[in-house]
Amino acid sequence: MIAIPMFLILLYAFTKEGNSVTRFAFSLVNFKRFLTDTVFLEVLYRSLRIAIETTVICILLGYPAAYYIAKSSETLKMRWVLLITLPTWINMLVRTYAWTGILQDDGIINSILGFFHFAPVKFMYTDFAVILGMVYNFLPFMIIQIYTSLTKMDVSLLEAAADLGANRRMSFLKVTLPLSMPGIISGITLVFLPAVSSFFIPRMLGGGNYVMVGTLIESQFLTAGDWNFGSAVSLVMAVIIMISMYITKKVDKGEQLEGGVK
Repeated sequence: MIAIPMFLILLYAFTKEGNSVTRFAFSLVNFKRFLTDTVFLEVLYRSLRIAIETTVICILLGYPAAYYIAKSSETLKMRWVLLITLPTWINMLVRTYAWTGILQDDGIINSILGFFHFAPVKFMYTDFAVILGMVYNFLPFMIIQIYTSLTKMDVSLLEAAADLGANRRMSFLKVTLPLSMPGIISGITLVFLPAVSSFFIPRMLGGGNYVMVGTLIESQFLTAGDWNFGSAVSLVMAVIIMISMYITKKVDKGEQLEGGVK
């Protein structure tokens, strides 16, 4: 189930047009086309930029939320975790579609602005709408991962830091933050990887002309019928994702060693 589809992607990526066994011929033309065409490189750059911005925003919003939940009482912890995970029980497509009614020109936000005699604001089909949709969908994964790391932390380490004269700020920077780094790294993985390859969020909130790598791959397979080029783009993204996972893993190990976890 895993090996055969990956083999087909490799086969199509490194061959010329056609999907018949008798027409397969080794070629790097698909990779050359993707890596030399400025339009496709712009799509790759936009996808990486949007994914990085989404990940950074999820960290900035998710860490304080996870920290607050971890410091709450057991009853409040259960309630907050339920509220955070509750939206994920609904299909992501439905949740994203709901934002179109909020952000469109005659949507809820512009209706409120019009009530106060403010000019309407263009939200739909912009970077803002795409990033907002991604943050909304992927933020729970960041919060839960960080929250899990914080709840597993040994509280006696904070008590020891206080006994050694560390204030709350130093205790957080020297103890809490390093020990929660595995959760941050896991959250980055769970946010960045789907964000960089997402296709229906950019399509719904970014419009038909807003193309990211996921949209490009989908169009090559389903619309253009160019399985060879689509496989090549998929393979390039797979390499980028594996490199990013390797980097985050190395950073995670470095943080653990520096923090004295191992």
